[in-house]
Amino acid sequence: MRLDGLPILTADETRAAEQALFDGGMDPYALMLLAGTRAAQEIWRVGHKRPTLILCGPGNNGGDGFVIARALAQRGVPVRVAATGESRTESSRKARAEWGGPVEDIATAAPATQVVDALFGVGLTRGLAPDLADRLGVLVRQAQKSYAVDLPSGVDTDAGTLLSPVPRFDICLAIGVLKPAHLLLPAAQCAGAILPIPIGLETAATEAHVLGAPNLAAPSRDSHKYRRGLVVVAAGRMAGAAALAGEAAARGGAGYVRVVGMQAITSLPHAIVRASRKDDSALGDDRIAALLVGPGLGRGEDGSAHLQEALATGHPTVVDADGLVLLARLGLEALPPVAILTPHEGEFAALFGDLPGNRIERARSASRRAGAVVVLKGSDSVIAAPDGRVCVAPGATSWLSTAGTGDVLAGLCAARLAVTGDAFDAACEAVWLHGEAGCRAGAAFAADDMIPHIRGAIGSRLG
Repeated sequence: MRLDGLPILTADETRAAEQALFDGGMDPYALMLLAGTRAAQEIWRVGHKRPTLILCGPGNNGGDGFVIARALAQRGVPVRVAATGESRTESSRKARAEWGGPVEDIATAAPATQVVDALFGVGLTRGLAPDLADRLGVLVRQAQKSYAVDLPSGVDTDAGTLLSPVPRFDICLAIGVLKPAHLLLPAAQCAGAILPIPIGLETAATEAHVLGAPNLAAPSRDSHKYRRGLVVVAAGRMAGAAALAGEAAARGGAGYVRVVGMQAITSLPHAIVRASRKDDSALGDDRIAALLVGPGLGRGEDGSAHLQEALATGHPTVVDADGLVLLARLGLEALPPVAILTPHEGEFAALFGDLPGNRIERARSASRRAGAVVVLKGSDSVIAAPDGRVCVAPGATSWLSTAGTGDVLAGLCAARLAVTGDAFDAACEAVWLHGEAGCRAGAAFAADDMIPHIRGAIGSRLG
């Protein structure tokens, strides 16, 4: 199942969504039966009749494990259950009683072809005891296939941090909805794949979702280059960065791209217009739909002056790279009404300081403070709008961790802003296209190699 557009709920939001079901008449144990039975269906689909060891904790996550054990046994799977001790919740005790089979001690349980971690789920506040964490790791490594129920045990649900050592699972069975730890590093690296298990929580109210593939449209028959959007890239000391951004903008759907700077950039496609900063109309053109400043700008006095000049135009603006560092000195109040900021962690800290919370919460707080859309870049990029909307991008390809790919993303943000006029939509489209182009570029690519693949990424999403 694709994760596109699925809601992301914190531990508290997940509990509230479950409580809403209970208030509506759902019996808590019936919900556990539904979750465990559907999780067992996925384990059966993947592993069929492989001998399976299910590890059960004392709470409701362990109760899910007992339900899974019974459901798999009914399908003829050789199942064993090992537990940390007695079950402590009403529903988990019912599930254990209905399992009815032997329960081994996890400390001495023999390994199995498949192992299912149902020790601890949502809301864990401290790590596993060292001996239990070690035992879990041993059993997972000895199995041919491993599953985590809801979350791998030892993961902080909201922060996505590891409270104790966590082995890597083949599959994480996300019960009901996705949680931040399914998408945020380092926890997101603890599972090879995520399989959502629907139990009726999918419509829970939340402003955070997984980034979905965009639905794009071709230009209308009466379009022309200005109607499709004029993007201006303000070049600086490192002309190559502006060139990458300009090419990405040209391939990203803009109708017209102009690179403004003092240096001659001879490697640009002929269709991209080059203009001197001495030309007063270069940045003041009323037809400019999006202005990009920052890639290769430099952090000296001339860079600061160029940033102020660009922001003073009031055009919808994308600020990236050096522009973000300079903006930290200049002040967020200098931003125009429509803006996209694209910081990585270091630039984010320089601009917003040490904000509390996980990446989702920090990006959301920064966006509200700036009154601009913030793209907190990384392999778990977070796109946040001032009104609280958030999208989290699942990791695309680790080959994107190379110089210049941020310039490509900035150019795509500018292009999509010129096309859509909506900063949040533009940022979401740009992040998706950037990841897709990176995947299409294959292995060991340079940022330049991504540019030809933008066209195919866009073409794949045209209605």
